[in-house]
Amino acid sequence: MAVIDHQLNKGSLITLAGTVGVGKSSLTNALAEALHYQPAFEKVEGNPYLEDYYSDFKKWSFHLQIYFLAERFKQQKQMFENNIGYVQDRSIYEDVGIFAKLQYDNHNMTDRDYETYQSLFHAMVLSPYFPKPDVLIYIDGSLPKIIERIEERGREMEINTPHTFWSDLHNRYKEWIASFTVCPILHLDIETYDCHDPGSIKEIIKNIEILQNNPELKYIKY
Repeated sequence: MAVIDHQLNKGSLITLAGTVGVGKSSLTNALAEALHYQPAFEKVEGNPYLEDYYSDFKKWSFHLQIYFLAERFKQQKQMFENNIGYVQDRSIYEDVGIFAKLQYDNHNMTDRDYETYQSLFHAMVLSPYFPKPDVLIYIDGSLPKIIERIEERGREMEINTPHTFWSDLHNRYKEWIASFTVCPILHLDIETYDCHDPGSIKEIIKNIEILQNNPELKYIKY
């Protein structure tokens, strides 16, 4: 995709959020190319806990969340030191507000482990290596459409996960975003834009500019 002229601040951090299967990686790539920013992806390949996690939530939830927290801290530190524009395909705020809490609520993480995890998270976000995103792009969609995309992606560990897990996750995202106040939110529906359409990407960038240039504005739904 060709670079699109924009008025975003140098070194802006645009962070994406949304449940599994909504297309965060695809939009991250498209926006990074159009803005001439660096993409920053969640580390999935080579994750030593991910398959075990999907097969036994109770045994591996704490291990997986600590692994993601450590990887995200390293990513944040690198972005901070590079001081260039980034598009990040998942926010750290989802880790604690949704994924860790889901497993704790489902009794797959003990009180002790959950408190340790939260303590570590809060220590990390106090670090200067964790600047707040300029804009959070929240990608949403209907549950049937999201499950359809998960099945199309074809990761066996996700396909074999019960639909009740995805339904719970979907509901938790809606509750989480309703109370999110860390930075302005651009709310997208997966059926209202096309990552491969320059016109769609241009409109998304225009809305990011509006949010960045109007500090009193906290939310746009596109």
